[in-house]
Amino acid sequence: MDRLLAMRVFGRLVETGGFGRAADALRMPKSTVTKLIQGLEAELGVRLLERTTRRVTVTAEGDAYYERTRQWLAELDDFETTLAGGRRNPVGNLRVDTGGSVAAALILPRLPEFRARYPGIRVQLGVTDRTVDLIGEGIDCAIRSTADDPNLVTRQIAELPWMLCATPGYLARRGTPAVPVDILREGHDVIGYFSARSGRTQPLRFREDARETLIEVKAAVEVNESNARTAAVMAGLGLAQTLAFTTNEHVARGRLVSLLPEYQPVPLPVYLVYPPERRHNARLRAFVDWIADELPAQAAGL
Repeated sequence: MDRLLAMRVFGRLVETGGFGRAADALRMPKSTVTKLIQGLEAELGVRLLERTTRRVTVTAEGDAYYERTRQWLAELDDFETTLAGGRRNPVGNLRVDTGGSVAAALILPRLPEFRARYPGIRVQLGVTDRTVDLIGEGIDCAIRSTADDPNLVTRQIAELPWMLCATPGYLARRGTPAVPVDILREGHDVIGYFSARSGRTQPLRFREDARETLIEVKAAVEVNESNARTAAVMAGLGLAQTLAFTTNEHVARGRLVSLLPEYQPVPLPVYLVYPPERRHNARLRAFVDWIADELPAQAAGL
């Protein structure tokens, strides 16, 4: 039995909570995962997991084994990276997750520069607006607008300004709001953005006299993905409050009109988060340092 592989499989099983999910994450047959875990338990002479038809739970021995091997495997990965190329030339896979608009507009256009600087790093960019489980899904880092997970290392890397906008055609039909309350008073259609996790629709946010004002409206159309919100406002479906980098180019070309710029809320902070055991990984450190320099400049230039 490959003991090292079995240790990695056991760690992923604990993190994902099931044989099937671990097999999917590792891209191997479920039968192989089962055989490796059985072999590991046999060699150790202890039961690491308690299995029932409905769930898998970790025993006390299994929990202790996981904690020790998790740290050891993280150190081994970092040491192997150092041997392969050192911190100047890290090699291997790097899995990054972020939202669709950040990926399309801010990361991918400049990624050739990162690849030229670090040709040994193979980037896997997962695109989703949901909050992913970094540890459970084997993701090295994620770019988020929240910093509320105490189990992750968090670093703020940018601030992104907001924009309220609509097409010239929509404004010709429905009028142009002069102040935020006009959105309600004039009965404007609004493109809502709802959380994929909670299902709640975000209110429109404005800043008046240094205070934040929330406007709750029943949206004519709701989406839960950032590129879809841009597409909806471009279709003339109503007003949308977007991150400015997603719509700046359309405003510059006259396809959209920026509204109430003096009332927009404070910029959205953007964070890069990653599991603490990966803090010394050379591939991750290279990406963190690069994105911390590139993202603010990209956001400001769009």
